[in-house]
Amino acid sequence: MAKCLMLEKKIPFEFWAEAVNTSVYILNRCPTKALSKKTPFEAYSGRKPGVKHLKVFGSLCYAHVPKQQRQKLDLASKRYIFLGYGSCEKGYRLFNIETEKVIVSRDVIFSENVCWDWNAKKETSVNILLTGIREEAQGEEGSSCKFEDQLEVNEVPSLNTEISDQERVTGPQDVDHTPLKYKSIAEIYEKCNMCIIEPESFEEAARDDSWKKAMKDEITMIEKNNTWELVARPFDKPIIGVKWIYKTKLNLDGSVQKNKARLVAKGYSQKPGIDFNETFAPVARLDTVRALVALAAQKNWKLFQLDVKSAFLNGVLSEEVYVDQPLGFVIQGSEDKVYRLKKALYGLKQAPRAWYEEINSYFTKVGLIGV
Repeated sequence: MAKCLMLEKKIPFEFWAEAVNTSVYILNRCPTKALSKKTPFEAYSGRKPGVKHLKVFGSLCYAHVPKQQRQKLDLASKRYIFLGYGSCEKGYRLFNIETEKVIVSRDVIFSENVCWDWNAKKETSVNILLTGIREEAQGEEGSSCKFEDQLEVNEVPSLNTEISDQERVTGPQDVDHTPLKYKSIAEIYEKCNMCIIEPESFEEAARDDSWKKAMKDEITMIEKNNTWELVARPFDKPIIGVKWIYKTKLNLDGSVQKNKARLVAKGYSQKPGIDFNETFAPVARLDTVRALVALAAQKNWKLFQLDVKSAFLNGVLSEEVYVDQPLGFVIQGSEDKVYRLKKALYGLKQAPRAWYEEINSYFTKVGLIGV
């Protein structure tokens, strides 16, 4: 199936993994004799899969760019190539032709009968056969999917027309088998008119005010926690580099909660015995947590849960560690100086160990003992 998907739209071989991933996604939503004509999705989840969101692999599409990520005269959408479906969140995987990066977007308009000429780098109109897939109820024991009449498309739809709804349904109306406790994909699309784009570098983030604020908040948290002090650069000690990691935090409904920027040390450059010693830190296994919750339920115990914000930044270091000043926050007049770490940064080899020692000493101080 992956080969057929790539040949249909003349997709380059470098995208073979996306084609395989999409093939598996589709096969999991197709009936099979091995499961008595049920789909693997239904056998696993207990509910019938929706198929209205399925699109032609490799199609040209246009993803909406929210107001926060564009200027007043910028285009409201960008052109992409459809490469499959999101694995962790509901949305489409799209390839940006200009930047050659893959994003996940929910608000997309598809032009399924347009092919992208990868050699000439332009759009071409082709005749393809769109095969609509629909679910048809067949009694109480389940339902099966069947193909509808093939539809030949010869015209490229205009961007000013409604081209996002290209499924043409014949016969009975489609049945939505989504349980009431789940939100339909249409509802999510209505609420999440967004395109999730996370910066790949500091230069990209510096062009957006929201990401600049996120970096400033991270530096404020580090300095508030008394994590480091600015000192003269030592010539007999290694200096560890730092980098920015950017992540968009989402709410349960898929909307953006906040942009998070984290300053991470390049721990891969550390050398044992020089700028780190012990790294081991015990971690609770999931089986242990489950056993504790089950015991609490049986004994009617009260359970309390807390989250330590920027936990690793509270771990006190016993080693002498120096890091570069982060991009965008180099102090003028002190460009040649570096930071000496008093506490750990994310990415350091000894960061988990330092945090464990700190929290363990606190538990011991307040009288808690392990069993």
